[in-house]
Amino acid sequence: MHDTVWFEIQGLPAVTIASSEFKQAAITQREALGMKDARFVLVDHPIQDATDEEMRAKASAVVDTVIDALTS
Repeated sequence: MHDTVWFEIQGLPAVTIASSEFKQAAITQREALGMKDARFVLVDHPIQDATDEEMRAKASAVVDTVIDALTS
């Protein structure tokens, strides 16, 4: 969320992508950083042990949501 907030302050659209396990952490961080509307998109947890193919599937599942977050 820190990077997303920094980019947004610079006037550049940004979105954080995180594992669904970290939803509450993302909400807490964006509020603590003073940007309660900072956007984030969650991918299915876990990701640490995902294969390349599984990661591609996770990315494909959220790519439209990321684009929407960046362009809306």
